[in-house]
Amino acid sequence: MRGTRMLAAVSVVALTSTLGACAPADDTPTLTWYINPDAGGQAHIAELCTEAADGAYRIETSLLPRDAASQREQLARRLAASDRSLDIMSLDPPFIPELAEPGFLAPVPDELQSTDGIVQGAIDSASWNDELVTVPFWANTQLLWYRESVVEEAGLDMSEPVTWEQIMDVAAENDLQLGVQGARAESLTVWVNALIASAGGEILMNPGAAANEIELGLDTDEGRAAAEILSRIGSEGLAGTGYPTADENASLSLFQGDSGSFMVNWPFVWPALNESAPEIADDLGWAIYPRVDADTEAAPPVGGINLGVGAFSENQELAWQAVECIVQPENQAEYFVTNGNPPSNTAAYEDPSVQEEFPMADVIRESLDLGAPRPQTQYYNEISLGLQSTWHPPGSVNPDTTPQTSQDFITAVLRGERLL
Repeated sequence: MRGTRMLAAVSVVALTSTLGACAPADDTPTLTWYINPDAGGQAHIAELCTEAADGAYRIETSLLPRDAASQREQLARRLAASDRSLDIMSLDPPFIPELAEPGFLAPVPDELQSTDGIVQGAIDSASWNDELVTVPFWANTQLLWYRESVVEEAGLDMSEPVTWEQIMDVAAENDLQLGVQGARAESLTVWVNALIASAGGEILMNPGAAANEIELGLDTDEGRAAAEILSRIGSEGLAGTGYPTADENASLSLFQGDSGSFMVNWPFVWPALNESAPEIADDLGWAIYPRVDADTEAAPPVGGINLGVGAFSENQELAWQAVECIVQPENQAEYFVTNGNPPSNTAAYEDPSVQEEFPMADVIRESLDLGAPRPQTQYYNEISLGLQSTWHPPGSVNPDTTPQTSQDFITAVLRGERLL
């Protein structure tokens, strides 16, 4: 999952745009770029790079399904069938190992292997077996958003790192609520992974291992610390009655209400609040993701999109040339401003338009360097669905039993002894 994309409700514009008068001659090679839904930004970049190619190629876009799981299913099936039309693909980071392991992705050429100036979270999510197998395009991360009036009343110093315990205490003591994602969905996996990583642990201990050899880090002190947070929020009603079904948009709605206080969510909330609740936007502050332990840096969620080239494409060399154009910092900066999806390249954050439109841009960049990707494994789907099955409803999570139950269940699924 790449997190809720900003402007999700905006109609996708010109996703299969014609290139008009600047279109190259009919014999120009056509590259198909399979894109995730956005507000038209990828189609616009395709036009820009087609024009910059000066007749060497044209890029057409083809729209993937809206949800990440359906995108994964479509691409995996077509790649398994050696589909030659998959030139460039916008890929959700958790599913990259599944496509890289069987050789479905063309090798990234040497000229695109440099990671200078790329945020660490994007590098980690674009790699498999310590090798860059896709090229970072845009990245995403969750921040801690807060109502400045609440923080002032509570006397909390947000210039210093804060912990989950601190924000839970403020909510409990002032009869306020926290915006978190407790729905049985990928967002729950994102949260659990971030909590365990922030506690200094890992869900997956041995990336790259075979299914029957995978070692999980759920039944650990770090796993129990994560479970304690979900449990307390549920037992004390700190996320409201909608806790078990809350996704990113529901969390935002809760945060906008009279009992809003703190929220963990993606940067889409900034333009959304400015449009729908400017009075809340005027009271909005932001900080790095909460720590689980005061002495351990947070490991915020990482999402985004990386670009891969299909191993069966007949235009691999041209496709990589197009990728090199797509990920230029100026394109990433414009994409951030127009579509709300943060850059993977740090140079894009220096763009004046980025700094003007997103005053928290530097915090986003810092968060992406601290961020920890979700488990890097070709069996990610089984691990994620297994977590969602055993850590839901989040209010029923028991720190003494859930981590072990979850670990045993997912291990059995990976060994073919249980079904999801």
